[in-house]
Amino acid sequence: MAGPSRPNAKLYLKPTSFLESPQYYDEQNLRLNNSLLWFSQIECLITEDGQPTVRKLVPVELWATVASHLPENLQPRAAALFDNLVKSHAPLQCGDRVLRFDQPHVMGIVNITPNSFSDGGKHDGDPQKAADAGFDMAAAGASIIDIGGESTRPDADTVWEGDEIKRVVPVIERLAQCGAAISIDTRKAAVMEAAIAAGAHIINDISALLHDKRSLEVAGVSGRPVVLMHAPSSGDDPHKGGEYKDVVTETFDWLEQRITDIVEAGFERNRIIVDPGLGFGKSLSENLALMNNIALFHGLGQPLLIGASRKRMIGALSNEATADQRLGGSIACAHHAVQQGAQIVRVHDVPETVQAIQMWRGMRDAGVTARV
Repeated sequence: MAGPSRPNAKLYLKPTSFLESPQYYDEQNLRLNNSLLWFSQIECLITEDGQPTVRKLVPVELWATVASHLPENLQPRAAALFDNLVKSHAPLQCGDRVLRFDQPHVMGIVNITPNSFSDGGKHDGDPQKAADAGFDMAAAGASIIDIGGESTRPDADTVWEGDEIKRVVPVIERLAQCGAAISIDTRKAAVMEAAIAAGAHIINDISALLHDKRSLEVAGVSGRPVVLMHAPSSGDDPHKGGEYKDVVTETFDWLEQRITDIVEAGFERNRIIVDPGLGFGKSLSENLALMNNIALFHGLGQPLLIGASRKRMIGALSNEATADQRLGGSIACAHHAVQQGAQIVRVHDVPETVQAIQMWRGMRDAGVTARV
């Protein structure tokens, strides 16, 4: 791997070969961030013009040697990506709630829309019913409740910001003291402002603060953490476009540049969460490629949110099951995400997902502490 490389060569690192009981192999594994996962190998990928030219599995105990023999122009990036894999993510203060990233969190979805792909109309026009659903999620173990007033499913109509505010604010006001952090799922600055005034702690923007020119300023001034999601378009239709040579590396590159841009604009890096945007302008095979490479996105150096709950890819792999018949697939996706180190999973079915993660957490704790 030594020698010069082309100026457009790019390096990616993915932690892999996760271990159940790392205490037996102290010199042969590394902790992934401050999570419950330890990895024993690093997949090293070098691309040129977007095409893979080198793909190599490196045991972690040999990484320093291998990294020193990378082309000189790739060594600084290799060091930065490696540091991102092993860094500890600082906790986020969300009102009275502190989100620590040494264990995965469940974000529960509450849609106040007439046309959501999954539960459209269930809470529309009834803020108390929507709030009660949020209280139930918090009681079931959700760390975050994500409130949305605009459907972003394919072909959905856009919603005027005034109507969106009328939908979400009464619900947020009722949930502000529920014990969970409250997230506002919106791409409009005015809705962000109204939601924050009502008690929201996190901004979850599918356009990564690009849809509305005021969003970056509003998010920055608020001091709230923000979720930056990848979508192929920041226009009215977030699904428009979506043509990829390699969806994994292109999504990574896009998020990496977006993080850089908003940090350079003055936003604090430790308040950024990233989301690869499953289902947004991506085919079944592309969504599956992202799911299989979740761990690569830890190289961005930010906590990672995965939202696969009830999405179309589950139906496509299960005899076209309707959205309300995708519980098993949704739990499988959430479990897979936390097994690759995702810090947050965004779901509709909170009690079932919390139970699945609690079982995973129990087995991980036993693996870390028990010696046979």
